[in-house]
Amino acid sequence: MAGTTGVCGPAAQLYCSKRPVTWSTARGFPLGAYNASPVSFVREQLSDLTNSDPPSNNISIANNFGSKKFPQAIIIGVKKGGTRALLEFLRIHPDVRAVGAEPHFFDRFYEKGLEWYRNLMPRTLEGQITMEKTPSYFITKEAPRRVFSMSRHTRLIVVVRDPVTRAVSDYTQTLSKSPGLPSFQNLAFRNATTGLIDTSWSAVRIGIYAKHLENWLRYFPMSRFLFVSGERLVTDPAGEMGRVQDFLGLKRVVTDKHFYFNQTKGFPCLKKPEGSSRPRCLGKSKGRPHPQIPSEVLLRLRDFYRPFNLKFYQMTGHDFGWDQMATHQSS
Repeated sequence: MAGTTGVCGPAAQLYCSKRPVTWSTARGFPLGAYNASPVSFVREQLSDLTNSDPPSNNISIANNFGSKKFPQAIIIGVKKGGTRALLEFLRIHPDVRAVGAEPHFFDRFYEKGLEWYRNLMPRTLEGQITMEKTPSYFITKEAPRRVFSMSRHTRLIVVVRDPVTRAVSDYTQTLSKSPGLPSFQNLAFRNATTGLIDTSWSAVRIGIYAKHLENWLRYFPMSRFLFVSGERLVTDPAGEMGRVQDFLGLKRVVTDKHFYFNQTKGFPCLKKPEGSSRPRCLGKSKGRPHPQIPSEVLLRLRDFYRPFNLKFYQMTGHDFGWDQMATHQSS
């Protein structure tokens, strides 16, 4: 039949015998899949069809393909670090199937049970990876034990960013939803005179990465973690994505040819997929301008984070260079 892929391997044999996979029937064709192997491409088509609504007068044969599995990899943090960008970049890969929304299972909905959680996952074929991302897992005390109870082999990805810039970005997001919020400095300091930082404020607490990592290391060895630089995800998205794909045991499909830098937003966007009229950029909530905060406030906060940053560098074996950075004024 004209327009068929011509690939009917063992995984696709039943489907091909009933209904050819054509370019027109493939739904949700992702940017970059045309660079993957034919088998990976067919896997992606079938997996996308599995998640589409079947015709009302027919039972979708595609439902026989794939199964819902617990995620083999989870992006566990951190908020305002670049987790959404990382997930969207990963979803280009034909062998990655990910939940779009944040499930919040291990921090908010654990009582619903593991079967409820598994049913949230997309169907995957053999060789595909199931993923989800919920940045609040990293700072949730009970999350490591709960993830470990599901599978001790789970791969854990943490996107980290200069904690001072991250705190300002966090505040900026909250301010957009609650315009009457007190100033950043009023929330950051328990006592402005002495300069005592209020670590009970979540925007500050999240950035104490070493403390949260210690909690996770009680259950998982360092080999189960990948730490992604939120800064490099902006300046060198293809380089960071190469590391992520290697960590997940994936072929390096997502490369520099998939990205372009959006000068207006100040971060990378995905080039437009074939058949699409425009490129894919993150939503309006990304790239907000930061409010002006007195430099002495930022310097005091940077001094507060320095020992925690150094400990984090030692724990991970990677110097992220945050203490040499100027604080950026974009979210």
